[in-house]
Amino acid sequence: MRFERVRLEHFKCYDDADLRLDGGVTVIHGLNGSGKSSLLEACFFALYGSKALDETLDDVVTIGADDCTVELWFSHAGGDYHITRRIRATGERAQTAKCVLETPDGSYEGARDVRRRVTELLRMDSEAFVNCAYVRQGEVNKLINASPGDRQDMLDDLLQLGKLEAYRERASDARVGVGRVRDDKQGALSQLDEQIDEKEAKDLHERLNGLETKENELQTEIDHIEDQKATAEETLSQAQSVLDEYEQKREELSDLESDIEDLRETITEAETERSRLTERIGELNDRRESLETDLDETVAETELDGADPSAVERRLEELRSRDDELQSRIEDQRVDAKEHSSTAEALAENAADLESRAERKREEASDLAADLEDARETIAARREQLGDIDEQIAELESRFEDAPADRDGVGAYEQSVADDLDDARQRVTELETKLKSARESLAEAEDLLDAGKCPECGQDVGESPHVDSIEDDRERAADLEATLDEARDRVEDLETKHERARDLADAADELDTLESNRANVVQLVEEKEAGLADDEARAERLREEAAEHEDEASSKREEATEARERADDCRSVVAECNQERQRVKEAIQRLERIEDLLDDVEDCEAEIERLREKRSQQDELNDQRRDRLAEKRERRQDLSESFDEDRIEEARGEKQRAEQYIEQATDALATKREKRDELQNAIGAVRNEIEELESLRERREELKTTLERLETLYDETEQLQEMYGSLRAELRQRNVETLERMLNETFDLVYQNDSYSHIELDGEYRLTVYQKDGEPLEPEQLSGGERALFNLSLRCAIYRLLAEGIEGAAPMPPLILDEPTVFLDSGHVTQLLDVIEYMRDEVGVEQILVVSHDEELVGAADDLVRVEKDATTNRSRVERVETTVAELA
Repeated sequence: MRFERVRLEHFKCYDDADLRLDGGVTVIHGLNGSGKSSLLEACFFALYGSKALDETLDDVVTIGADDCTVELWFSHAGGDYHITRRIRATGERAQTAKCVLETPDGSYEGARDVRRRVTELLRMDSEAFVNCAYVRQGEVNKLINASPGDRQDMLDDLLQLGKLEAYRERASDARVGVGRVRDDKQGALSQLDEQIDEKEAKDLHERLNGLETKENELQTEIDHIEDQKATAEETLSQAQSVLDEYEQKREELSDLESDIEDLRETITEAETERSRLTERIGELNDRRESLETDLDETVAETELDGADPSAVERRLEELRSRDDELQSRIEDQRVDAKEHSSTAEALAENAADLESRAERKREEASDLAADLEDARETIAARREQLGDIDEQIAELESRFEDAPADRDGVGAYEQSVADDLDDARQRVTELETKLKSARESLAEAEDLLDAGKCPECGQDVGESPHVDSIEDDRERAADLEATLDEARDRVEDLETKHERARDLADAADELDTLESNRANVVQLVEEKEAGLADDEARAERLREEAAEHEDEASSKREEATEARERADDCRSVVAECNQERQRVKEAIQRLERIEDLLDDVEDCEAEIERLREKRSQQDELNDQRRDRLAEKRERRQDLSESFDEDRIEEARGEKQRAEQYIEQATDALATKREKRDELQNAIGAVRNEIEELESLRERREELKTTLERLETLYDETEQLQEMYGSLRAELRQRNVETLERMLNETFDLVYQNDSYSHIELDGEYRLTVYQKDGEPLEPEQLSGGERALFNLSLRCAIYRLLAEGIEGAAPMPPLILDEPTVFLDSGHVTQLLDVIEYMRDEVGVEQILVVSHDEELVGAADDLVRVEKDATTNRSRVERVETTVAELA
C-alpha cells in the first residue's frame, strides 16, 4: 500500500493544503508546533474516521470554520483508491456529513461501511495500524513499556493469532454445549423407557376389545328404543292434527261471532253519521245565507254596481297599480332627500377639514420659525466644535515629529516589528524545547551515574567508554541557557518597540477619524446655512395656504345649507304621497273583503254538495254490510252442526298416551347414550394410550440415533479444540523465532561494534538484551536514546514480519515515524538513519513517512516536505521541496 496524495480543507491548523506523496523516504520537516503531525493524523483519520482520533470530531475542524474535508488517494494491491470525509460543525456537535470510498470494485458510503472495508483491505483495524505501521509522537517506547502479556496480545492481534484462540474457545463452548445436550438426551431416553414399560403393563389391546363389545350391545338397545319412539311420535302427530282441526273450527266460529257483532255496531254508527251529515248540511245553508247578506252590504260601500268577480278584479288591479306608483315616488323622494342630506354632511365635513388644515398650516409655519432659530444656534455650536477638532489634530500630528516612521508608513513599521517579535518568540520556544530535552537527558544520565551506570549504555562506570560525555551534556545545557536568556531579552526589547508602534498606529487611525469628522462638520454647517432662506420662504407659503383654506371652508358651509333645504322639500312630497297611499289601501282592503266573501259562499255550496254525496255513499255501504251480516250468520249455523265430540275425545287420549311414552323413551335414551358416550371416551382414551405407546417407541429410536450422532460430534469438537490450541502455539513459536531473527538483524545493524551481542525473545514475548560479556539486561535498563532505538528496531522487525508474512509477502501500509528523534541524541540519530535506509533498501518498504524537526533526518529523504505556520493567522501551510538528496547533504 502507498499514499499517493492527501488534500485538507479546514483540518485543524490547515485552511487549505494539497500534498502529493511518492515512494521511498519522505521527510516532513518543520519547527515544533508547525502542524507536521497533523498531516499524518489526516491520513490516519481518512482511513479510520473517528476511531483514529484521541479527541472528538469537533477538534479536527479549524476554529471558526463550519466544515472540514479530508481526501486521501492511495494504491493497494495494484488498485487505486480514493477516500473523502467531510465533517459539518454547524450544530451542537460535529457530525460526519459525507464519507465515500471509491475502489476498483465500486463505491462504499457511510462511516461504518468505509471503515469496515478499509479494515478488510489492510487486514488491520485502527489499533493494529498504530501498533504495526504508525509510530505516533510520544509512543516510541510503547511496546517496550508494555507488559509481556499486553505485548503478546498486541502481536497476536497483528498476526491474527487471536482469531485462533477465539476459534479454540468457540470449539470449547461447542464441546460443552454438545455434552450438555447429550446428557439431556440420555436422561430423556431413560424416561422414555420407563414410560414404555408402564404402558405395556396395562394390556391396552385386550381392554380395547372388551369396551368395543359393550358399546355394540348398548347401541342395539338404543336403536330399538328410537324405533318405538318414532312410532309414538307419528301417533302423536295424527292425534294433534285432529285436535288442531277442531281448534281451528272453534277459532273460526269465534271470529264469526266477533265479525257479526262488529257489523251490527258499524251499521248503527253509519245511521248515526247519516243523521249528523243531515244536520251539518242545514247549518251550511244558514251560513251561506249570512255570507250573501254581508256581501251585499260590502258592495254597497264601494263604487261597484254589483258583486261581479271580474269587476272586482279589474278595480283591484287599478288600485294596486296606483299604490305601486305612489310607493315608487315615495322611494325616489326618500333617495333624493338622503342624497341631499349626504351632500350637506360631506360639505360640512369638507369645510371642517379645510379649517383643520388651515390650523395645521399655521402651526407648521410657527414650528418652522422655531426650527430656524434652533438652526442658527446649531451653526454657532458647530463652528466652536471645528476649533476643538483642529486643536486635537495638531496635538496628534506632533507625535510623529520624532517617531521612527511617518504617518503613512506606521502600518508597515508596526507589521515589521510584529514579525520580528514573532520570530523572537518562536526562537525562545525552540530554545526552551531544546533546553528541556537537554535537561531531561542530563537528569537521566546523572541518575544512572549516581547508580554507578554509564549514562549512555547502562554499563558499570568502570567498564563503559562513555562516562566523560556527561560533562559535554552539562556544557551544552549551559550554552542553551545563556542563548535562551539573550533571546528573552530581545523579546522584551521588541515588545517595547511593538507597543510604541501600536500607539503610533492608533494615533494615525485617530487622525483619520478626526479629519473625517471635521469634513462632516464643515459640510453640515454649509448645508444648514444654505437651508435658512428656503425655510423662511416655506413658512410664508404655509401662512398664505392657511388663509386660502379658510375662504374655501366658508364657501362649503353655504353649499351645505342649500343641500339641507332641498332635502326638506323632498320629505314634504313623501308625506303627501303617504296620505294618498293610505286611502288607496283602504279601498283595496274593501275589495279584498268582497273577494273573500265570494270565495266563502262558493266554499259553502261546495261543502253542502260534498256532504250530500257522502250521505248517499253511507246509505249504499250500510246496504252492503247488511248483506255480509246475513252470510256470516249462515256460516255460523253450518260450523255449529259440524262438530264430532267422540272423535275429539279419542284423539285427546291417543295424544296423552303417546306423550307419556315419548317422555319415558327420551329419558331412557339419555341414560343409555350417556353410558355409550362414557364407553366411547374410554375407548378413545385406550386408543390414545396405544398411539402414545407407538409414539414413545418411535421417539426412543430417534433418541438413540441422536445420541449416537452427539457422541460423534462431541469427539469431533474436542479434537477441533485441541487442533486450534496446537496450531496457535505452533504459529506463535514460528512467529517468535522469525521475529527474534529479524529483530537481531535490525539490532546488529544499529549496534555493530558496540557493547551488545544479541536480543532474546521467548515464547511469552519477554525481551532480554545481552551484552558482549553475556550479561543479560532488561530493556528498561538501557539509556533513553538506546531504549528508543531498541523500540524502533522492534517496531521495524514487526513491520517486516507482517510484510513478509509466514508463507509469502503481504501488502502493508506505509511505515510512519512521527518525531522519532525526541529521545535521541545526535549519535543515536545517525543510527536511526541507518535503520530507515535498511528498511528502504534491504527490507524493500515501498514508502516511509518521517515527521521531524531535526535537520539531520533531512539527509535521508528521497522527498522533502516543508511545513510552516503563519504567526499572525496561526495557520499552517505545506510546501514540497524539489531537491535531491545530494544537494541536501
